[in-house]
Amino acid sequence: MTEPKPRRSGRIRMTSAERREQLITIARGLFAQKGYEATSVEEIAARAEVSKPVVYEHFGGKEGLYAVVVDREVRALLDGVTQSLTAGRAHELVEQAALALLDYIENNSDGFRILVRDSPVGSSTGSFISILSDVATRVEHILAENFKRRGLDPKNAPMYAQMLVGMVALTGQWWLDARKPKKPDVAAHLVNLAWNGLSGLEAKPTLATRPHK
Repeated sequence: MTEPKPRRSGRIRMTSAERREQLITIARGLFAQKGYEATSVEEIAARAEVSKPVVYEHFGGKEGLYAVVVDREVRALLDGVTQSLTAGRAHELVEQAALALLDYIENNSDGFRILVRDSPVGSSTGSFISILSDVATRVEHILAENFKRRGLDPKNAPMYAQMLVGMVALTGQWWLDARKPKKPDVAAHLVNLAWNGLSGLEAKPTLATRPHK
């Protein structure tokens, strides 16, 4: 009589690199859905059908895994903005930067949800504010060059870059759930407000409601 063949486990064997990627993908979805604090190593391990020590072996713990997820999202966002800046005209560059941010939000919704949450206490990863600051640094030269040509102080360009990026990011948070109007229309309205505001800048603005000191 032929001996019965041993039953094969339904679990797919993975290389160490494949397991690492699987854990990152699972954690990314849970962090986006529930947040850092509400996501546990136990849940991540259960979704991956592995034991908790496997997660610790790859990342040292939940914070290490979170740091990897955030780092990837930050690089994706910054690379997208940098690669989008291909035109020579300042107006077109502002359009491209706005669209790059909206593209990231549209194509990496889970990643964006993770970035807009506060980093856990003690985490070495950047907060959303610091990430936006990095994005602004990538685009501030656009404004500095434009300011020089118009006789405005280029030293103010970093401040205006922060304002513009913050405006786009907050609009993007709203658009992430609303999804209306369409992305090109949102970008067009953002640039309309930003560019027309920039075109009318005063060299030395003062407040109208308070006496100038």
